[in-house]
Amino acid sequence: MPWIQLRIDSDPEYAEQIGNMLSANGAQAVTFVDAKDTPMYEPKPGETLLWPDTQVVGLFDAADDMAAVISRLEKSKILGKDFAHKLDQLEDKDWEREWMDNFHPMQFGERLWICPSWREVPDPTAVNVMLDPGLAFGTGTHPTTALCLRWLDALDLKDKVVVDFGCGSGILALAALKLGAREVIGIDIDPQALQATMENARRNEVESRLSVYLPADQPTLEADVVMANILSGPLIALQKVITAFCKPGGKLVLSGILEEQVENIERAYRADFALDPSAVDAEWARVSGTRKH
Repeated sequence: MPWIQLRIDSDPEYAEQIGNMLSANGAQAVTFVDAKDTPMYEPKPGETLLWPDTQVVGLFDAADDMAAVISRLEKSKILGKDFAHKLDQLEDKDWEREWMDNFHPMQFGERLWICPSWREVPDPTAVNVMLDPGLAFGTGTHPTTALCLRWLDALDLKDKVVVDFGCGSGILALAALKLGAREVIGIDIDPQALQATMENARRNEVESRLSVYLPADQPTLEADVVMANILSGPLIALQKVITAFCKPGGKLVLSGILEEQVENIERAYRADFALDPSAVDAEWARVSGTRKH
């Protein structure tokens, strides 16, 4: 059926309240989008980050009385009379199919592909990770994840033990297992992320080689490879914890870092690691290296 889209510009502190008001006035769906081209950190699983200039978008049935909706919204203290808004008519579409069509198989490096389940695998002989967007963040579309996947693809992971610190959807853990790792330990602060990681592992038939833990339960071990795709603040605050997981001669990769934050990350890890040149993709960066003996 046809739809009408109502767009309202907002400060992030009021965006969720405006979204709730749209839902209360009959919006079938509410989304938050960037009103300007503003860089945003990758969120932790389960966390919602909003831009300094956020646009709240409500989707209404075209038969709804939008004049009455606007009139009711004008009575709110947050919006007030004559608040700035835009109404757009949308053509009738299969919106679920439209959403699914936005996700395509993606190649990282020479061997590795990330494929949504509803798409045909482009190369059956490649290393294919089947992963759908959903329960936790991480499908390979974000530059921080892509940087780590390309780094993993270039490694020899045969029989290696890997730690995925901040595993999210498990995309890096699954890629490591599909690339030959003997065992992966996933750690995350969010139980939902651990659930998503294990569900995705079962879908890829690698769950027998994967263990997941909350930080309070994480094991003590030294791994061959340590991955931490989180944010620069936690990477620095948890430097000792992350370093302790990596054995001498082991490999480390860090991401979730803006390009201007690389120097601080390198300063925090340089004493324990021989660092490689950093890699950058669309303002985001990757830091990697080898644990010193």
